Amino acid sequence: MKITVLVPTYRRPQDLARCLAALQRQERTPDEVVVVARPDDEATHACLRDPLVTGALPLNLAPVEVPGQVAALNRGLDAATGDVVAITDDDAAPHADWLRRIGAAFESDPRLGALGGRDWVHEKGGVLDGSRFLVGKMTASGKIIGNHHLGVGEAREVDMLKGANMSYRRDAIRTIRFDGRLRGAGAQVHNDMAFSMSVKNAGWKLVYDPRVAVDHFPAERFDDDGRDAQSMMAVRNAAYNLHLILREQLPPVHREVAWWWYALVGTRVYPGAAHALLALTSKQGLTRLARWRAVRMGAREARRAFARNGSTGTGKGVHA
Repeated sequence: MKITVLVPTYRRPQDLARCLAALQRQERTPDEVVVVARPDDEATHACLRDPLVTGALPLNLAPVEVPGQVAALNRGLDAATGDVVAITDDDAAPHADWLRRIGAAFESDPRLGALGGRDWVHEKGGVLDGSRFLVGKMTASGKIIGNHHLGVGEAREVDMLKGANMSYRRDAIRTIRFDGRLRGAGAQVHNDMAFSMSVKNAGWKLVYDPRVAVDHFPAERFDDDGRDAQSMMAVRNAAYNLHLILREQLPPVHREVAWWWYALVGTRVYPGAAHALLALTSKQGLTRLARWRAVRMGAREARRAFARNGSTGTGKGVHA
């Protein structure tokens, strides 16, 4: 079984160097490493010209002209030749047994379409620690339970995976691509959720195993979806993406339940009417109300877009 590692990158040469160093230390050597970069990203190209950075890795540089993570990931999928495509971020460093565990999982289960694992998040001089068994699930209301960075326990089936650490069987994604309709100038939030749910809805198993691990050092994003401070446009785009995915991936009854749950209740990230009412008594009331308005605007735009254009033809994802 041939394994391709796919790493999209943009203007993070030091992070990329750390990622490639981790790939050089793998117990199972990658058969191919596809790095997707913009032609005008001189810092990245200078990094890749350093033999100490690339070492003996079987590197394949795939240029992409279109901005954004979705275009970069799709370019990488087109360039990859492996039976399994293992995707990680440029600001992540896979543990030494990462590829060995990935290969063993896919070799032992022919119905396994996708495998994810824990990303140990490093920030503010420490590591986010915690223990959660419930990982990568969507409730009946449409609420997302992530926790990929806190997962513990045995390998188990999940509903969605996280982009910093997810691998796919080539046969499972042969006709599936990341959704180019998603909004955002760079990160295009929830593209990993849409892609992994499409694979599950195509009949393949999605498994999360916390032992398949990477260290994650969340780096700067070069768009308005900042890690520490989102613009209201980024909030609106993220809500649009979420609701477009829910309408695309869920059966009709469940998608309506999710619509009303997010409209009336919601979450801290995607506040509903209940959060808006509470905001009236808060010191940050104006900011929270602005977020609620941006979320509802994005949600309504997604609902209209889906009603106007329908699904991609399968109701279960974007196909190549």
